[in-house]
Amino acid sequence: MDNQMFCFQCQETARGSGCTMVGVCGKRPEVAAMQDLLVYITKGLASVTTRLRKEGKAIDKKVNHQITVNLFITITNANFDKDAIVEKIKETLATKEELLAQVNDREGLPEAALWNGNESEFEAKAASDKVGVLATENEDIRSLRELITYGLKGLSAYSKHANALMKDNEEVDEFIQSALAKTLDDGLTADDLVALTLETGKHGVEGMALLDAANTGTYGNPEITTVDLGVRNNPGILVSGHDLKDLEQLLDQTAGTGVDVYTHSEMLPAHYYPAFKKYPHFAGNYGNAWWKQKEEFATFNGPILMTTNCIVPPAESYKDKLWTTGAAGYPGCRHIDGEYGEVKDFSGIIEQAKGCQPPKEIETGSIVGGFAHEQVFALADKVVEAVKSGAIRKFVVMAGCDGRMKSRNYYTEFAQKLPKDVVILTAGCAKYKYNKLNLGDIGGIPRVLDAGQCNDSYSLAVIALKLKEIFGLDDVNDLPIAYNIAWYEQKAVIVLLALLYLGVKNIHLGPTLPGFLSPNVTNVLVENFGISGIGTVDDDIKLFFGE
Repeated sequence: MDNQMFCFQCQETARGSGCTMVGVCGKRPEVAAMQDLLVYITKGLASVTTRLRKEGKAIDKKVNHQITVNLFITITNANFDKDAIVEKIKETLATKEELLAQVNDREGLPEAALWNGNESEFEAKAASDKVGVLATENEDIRSLRELITYGLKGLSAYSKHANALMKDNEEVDEFIQSALAKTLDDGLTADDLVALTLETGKHGVEGMALLDAANTGTYGNPEITTVDLGVRNNPGILVSGHDLKDLEQLLDQTAGTGVDVYTHSEMLPAHYYPAFKKYPHFAGNYGNAWWKQKEEFATFNGPILMTTNCIVPPAESYKDKLWTTGAAGYPGCRHIDGEYGEVKDFSGIIEQAKGCQPPKEIETGSIVGGFAHEQVFALADKVVEAVKSGAIRKFVVMAGCDGRMKSRNYYTEFAQKLPKDVVILTAGCAKYKYNKLNLGDIGGIPRVLDAGQCNDSYSLAVIALKLKEIFGLDDVNDLPIAYNIAWYEQKAVIVLLALLYLGVKNIHLGPTLPGFLSPNVTNVLVENFGISGIGTVDDDIKLFFGE
C-alpha cells in the first residue's frame, strides 16, 4: 500500500522508522503534506534571502521572523490545523515573490525558490517527488539533510521565544536561512553536510544564549523556588507550552479577575523567575508531562492555553476549552493572534474561565526547582567542596523530553537506582519521570537540580563549562559528568548538536536512537563523538558509576 505520508522527525515515529499512514502524534496525512510544503517553500524563501544578502541587500526582521515561525509550526505536536498552515504557505509565497523580484542574479537558485502556485495546486505540489523527506534519494544525504533541518527547527523555536521578547540575533537568522538553502544544494557531499551539522550546533549555542539573555534580562535570573502542586478554590486557566511572554500577558490581564493561573508541563519553570512572583494569582503547577494532558486537562475544569508545541489531540470533553496562540494550532480550537511587540487579547479565555468550576485536585505538596546557571554559581563553593570531599561523586545530565512509550520508565528506574552520591542535572519535561521521587539531598544540595524548560538546556552547558574552569581542566569530558539524555522532538536535536559542537562526548541517547539517522550517519556519530543508545538500567548504572 502506498504511503499516505512520511514523517520520522520524532522519537515515537512508527516502528522507529517512519509514520506512513497517520502520525503517532495524531497528525493526519493532509496536515503532514501541508507541513512538508511549508518547509519546502520556506527553504525556497531562505534561498532567496541568502542570495539577496550575497548581493549586499538587507533582509527585514519580519522576514526572519516569518521563517522561524514557519519552522516552529512544523515541530512535532505544534500545529495540526491544515487551514492555518495553508495560510502560512500563501503568506510565505507572497513574501518570496516580492523578494525574488529584487534578486539580480537568479542563476543556480533551487526550484523551491522559483516555484509559485495558488491554493488549488498545493496538494499536487506537496505530493510531487520534489517535496518532503523522501525527495532526497540517497539515504545518507537524506539523513544529514533532515538532521540539519530538525536542528534548525529547534533553533528556530529558541529564536522565536527570544523574538517575542524583542531580542534578535541577525547572525543566527542569517545562518538558519543559509543552512536551509544548503539542504537543497545537490552539490554538497556527505562530508560537507557533516561539517554543516556541527556548524548548526555552533549556532545552536548562540541561539540558546540569545534566549537565555532575553529571559533573564526580562524576568530576572531563576532562583530556588518551591512550587505548589495543589489547587485553590477559584476558577483557573492552565498554561502549557514554553512562551513566557504569553504567560506574562495572561497574568497581567487576569489580575483582579478572580481567575487563578496554573502552569502545566514545560511551563512549570516560569515559577522560578522573580518577575512572576509578584502575581498573587499565579497559583502553582497542575499535572505532569505533556503526554498526560488528556486526563489532566479534563480534571482541570477551566480553559487551557497552549502557547507552543506539546499538543495532544484533545478529547471532546474539553476541546471547547482548548485555546492556542503563536505557532500552535488545532482545528476547531480558538486561536489568539498577536504580532511581536503587540499585547494579545486574552479576554475571551478569561471570560470562559470565570464560568468554570475550580480545578479538581489531583496532587498535593510541592516541588523545588530553579537551578539555572546563576543559582548554581551562587552555590558553587558548596558544590565544589562536595565534589572535592567525595560527598558528590558524579553528576548525571538527564535532560530532554518525556513521552508515552513504556520504555521511558527506564528513566524513573535509573533515577531510583542511582548511587546516593550522584546528583541529577535536568532541564525539559524529562524531569517528570523522577522529579517527584523525593531523592533527597547531599549536604543541602538537592539530588535533582532542575534548570528549567528544554529552552533552558543552555544552563547545563554553562554549568559544565564553569565547572571545567573551576577545576582547571583542559577538556569538558574530564568532568565527573555523565550524559543520559531522553529525546522526543526537534528542540532536543539542537541541544544534542550544541553539545557535540562544545566537544561533549559519550552521550547516551534514548529511549531509542533517531529513526532519521542512517546506519552510516550513526556510525559517524559513534566514531567521532561516542554517541550511543541506552541499555538496561542495571547495566547502565554499572557503566556510568562502576557498580
